[in-house]
Amino acid sequence: MHKKTPLNTGPEGGNESGSRFKMVKKRHRKTYETALSQGKVDEQMKELCSFVTGTENYFTSSCCSGRIMLLEKRGDKKTENFFHRKWHRNVTKKELLEGFLENVSGEMWFKLDPFILHIGCEDIEHANEILFAMKKSGVKRGGIMVAEEGKVLIELQGTEQMSFPLKLGKKMLVSEGYLSAVLPKANKMLSKNYKRLSTLCAEFQKQLR
Repeated sequence: MHKKTPLNTGPEGGNESGSRFKMVKKRHRKTYETALSQGKVDEQMKELCSFVTGTENYFTSSCCSGRIMLLEKRGDKKTENFFHRKWHRNVTKKELLEGFLENVSGEMWFKLDPFILHIGCEDIEHANEILFAMKKSGVKRGGIMVAEEGKVLIELQGTEQMSFPLKLGKKMLVSEGYLSAVLPKANKMLSKNYKRLSTLCAEFQKQLR
């Protein structure tokens, strides 16, 4: 089904590569299991990540199922951004407006982020299996980020996203009516994002070993 293209065809290099991958996979599996036990894994990601973690040739290094949020920006750096409110599910009008009407010290933004998933693969051959499943599931964004001996890292991402400013300090840039009108569309996009994630999980379960 896919052309087999190992990074290193020599027996010694292959053994070293395999050993390195097993060590990296073991470390990430422990991290994932700890996060799972502490309730830090998004509900919509549990089945997919648990399946990938249980395979021989893959691991998950980080993931987010997608979310709607009110983000407070106090500067241009990522470290200066704070979650004012966030939901990994559809949001009610009451929840959104309550958060919107609260004061923040910086800018307030409405954001809808799609799912994002990082998967480690033992070699290029197994990375191709991930990319094949990605295409079968209809996920359009994805590719290899790192290709080294013993680790090939792939990033997959959904396409449903939305972002716009709500307030500059106490100054409102949109009305409650506008935000209420946008919310159903955002909820619909988030639901579509979760459906795509479920389809991706089903393809992984069919394709990966």
